[in-house]
Amino acid sequence: MSGLLALLDDVAGIAKVAAASVDDVIGQAAKAGAKAAGAVIDDAAVTPKYVQGFAAERELPIIWRITKGSLKNKLVFLLPVGLLLANFAPWAIPPLLMLGGAYLCFEGAEKVAHVLGWGHGHEDYAGKETEEQDPAHLEEQKAAGAIKTDFILSAEIMTISLAAIPESNFWFEAATLAAVAVMITVAVYGSVALIVKADDVGLALASGGRLAPTRALGRGIVKVMPGFMKMLTIVGTAAMLWVGGSIIIHGLAEMGWHAPEDIIYGIGKAVGAGSGLIEWAVKAGIDGVLGLAVGFLLIPVGEKVITPIWRAVVPKAA
Repeated sequence: MSGLLALLDDVAGIAKVAAASVDDVIGQAAKAGAKAAGAVIDDAAVTPKYVQGFAAERELPIIWRITKGSLKNKLVFLLPVGLLLANFAPWAIPPLLMLGGAYLCFEGAEKVAHVLGWGHGHEDYAGKETEEQDPAHLEEQKAAGAIKTDFILSAEIMTISLAAIPESNFWFEAATLAAVAVMITVAVYGSVALIVKADDVGLALASGGRLAPTRALGRGIVKVMPGFMKMLTIVGTAAMLWVGGSIIIHGLAEMGWHAPEDIIYGIGKAVGAGSGLIEWAVKAGIDGVLGLAVGFLLIPVGEKVITPIWRAVVPKAA
């Protein structure tokens, strides 16, 4: 009997350790995922455009297809590569982070340039197909394009998250990164599904609600959604520039040039005067302005050099 009790006690101890490990993994995943906020917000802001123009009944199937592609991107391709880099070539992570940060700066600056009427953007070019396509083929093309875009953003999310995970053993890092992948994917595409279907829900409430407050709520949702989408785009762009700029500045410090990061930190401290929120806002603002400057410098390179080469290598690239 005492042996059985000892065995049960050991099992209970193992269960406690396992539960603590799971809590540690989830906690670290949440912290690491928060570091990738800019790319996450942009992912949620960009994806709804891929279901525009389709019948309402096709919207959720397309989003589900993109969600599965996103999980495959993160778990099958990016997670193993990230772990290999972290364990065998950690020196490569800062340059890769900076490369991803530069991409975020480029995308954010291109959106700002488009609003200001500068340039045509890398998605609008001479020779782009404009003829009407078969709906099934168009759906295939849009989903494939969304998954390609997701791969780039997911690479940035996973790299940022990996850099934020404290140094530990291989399996803890793998579990944490896998948790980040699942949590962020569910959060992003769950939010996208809600955003995309909000208009339909609003219309249904406005036309079929039994109570006047319900119908008023439906009309309010319909009226609010266009403004919400515009706000989401603005927030996503600002987040891209802030995160992209901060990644580049921090990457320079990691590679030995600390002056830019020290100067920004000093300005934040001086202006913040003890207020953590003001200090963060000042540093984020400076990072965003620097990100915008870097992005503007990269626009000609992206549009005139990289994009034409990519389309020549991959003719069907969108």
